[in-house]
Amino acid sequence: MAGGVAALTVPRFAQRAFGANDRLGVGFIGVGGRGSWHVRTFRSFPDVEVIAVSDVHRGRMANALQAAGGKVKSFQDYRKLLELKEVDAVVVATSGQWHALPAIHACQAGKDIYVEKPVSLTIGEGRAVVKAARKYNRIAMIGTQNKSSPSFQKAAEIVKSGTLGKVGLVHVWSNEQWGEKGFGKLADTDPPKELDWDAWLGPSPKVPYNPNRYFHHYFFWDYGGGWQSEVGVHHFDVVHWAMGCDTPLSCQADGGNFMIDDNCEIPDTFVASWQYPGFTMTFRVTYANTLAFERRQRGTIFYGTKGTMVLDGHAPGIKVFGETVAGKKVLEDSYTGRDLPEGNVLHQNEFVRCVKARERPFADIEVGHKSSIPGHLSNIACRVGRKVRWDAKAEKIIDDPEANALVTRKYRKPWVLPT
Repeated sequence: MAGGVAALTVPRFAQRAFGANDRLGVGFIGVGGRGSWHVRTFRSFPDVEVIAVSDVHRGRMANALQAAGGKVKSFQDYRKLLELKEVDAVVVATSGQWHALPAIHACQAGKDIYVEKPVSLTIGEGRAVVKAARKYNRIAMIGTQNKSSPSFQKAAEIVKSGTLGKVGLVHVWSNEQWGEKGFGKLADTDPPKELDWDAWLGPSPKVPYNPNRYFHHYFFWDYGGGWQSEVGVHHFDVVHWAMGCDTPLSCQADGGNFMIDDNCEIPDTFVASWQYPGFTMTFRVTYANTLAFERRQRGTIFYGTKGTMVLDGHAPGIKVFGETVAGKKVLEDSYTGRDLPEGNVLHQNEFVRCVKARERPFADIEVGHKSSIPGHLSNIACRVGRKVRWDAKAEKIIDDPEANALVTRKYRKPWVLPT
């Protein structure tokens, strides 16, 4: 996967030369459902040793300890984990408001990082993570496992090969089904005894505990960005990869809470459009029903002059409709199957390989940062209610101070974002 990339130079204080049989010491920050799954999977690798886990919820940490075999260290404060010399790399799988700081602090501590998607809650935080990875010469990878999935690799090859001709429109969609009540209008209450609520909030504003804020953090602006940010990054990463681009020129988006009656903040109906050099990408998400297009609940469609490719985003599969070439169809049902779990494990294995070989991964942190930007931009455009134009070099919104203020966020004291 990472063939052809240059080896990285690592500072002497953090350099560790790995032999073929050496085991990589890994720590885990954020060990809820996804985080504990990471613990179990990495633990299954013969060249990995789980060293420690960290979470502000003692119950989740207990579950992660069980997943790790029970003989590892645990900390509610992740900074204690980063002090361990035997930890070579960390996996960050926290809620969104906590992606950037642990990743940056890990780099400062000389640890390599695997960060779950999106890289950060805001674009400014994402750039800060990339800067830290480069400054401290760290191997840094984002959890966009589609990069390692055989079907998505094949899909990117189809687009790059010219089979579809010139692609002028790419459409991404996600249809969910949560019912009209959604997660319900839950009242604020005291946090569970096993949860350090103030620590969970971290740099975000201090507010009372609400079960929806904690369990469904993806749908509150202080902790997430909805499916356009949390799930969209997987699709946008594939679009960038296949189309040979990495940043949009502009974005416009609309949405609202029309379908679901709960106390979440992110729109339950959302439509966005990005202009790229040479093509347009569109996106829609609804939480009202699971209507599938071509039997796919989530997916991406590439519309080309010679053919149209439908790429499944949930249970990987490819179907191409097109003109005939020498009397034969271009492609049809070229790949079907459920290789997403395999892609996950291959992705984690690739991280371990890159750390030990000191090679920059295919899903490098900057690639992940740029794949996270479309989702963030769409939320900004929706919140200000107008089209925004993007300066990719400066990473700022052009001639719109109100929108540009949302490129980053203010941190609650005493937390500070290193820049």
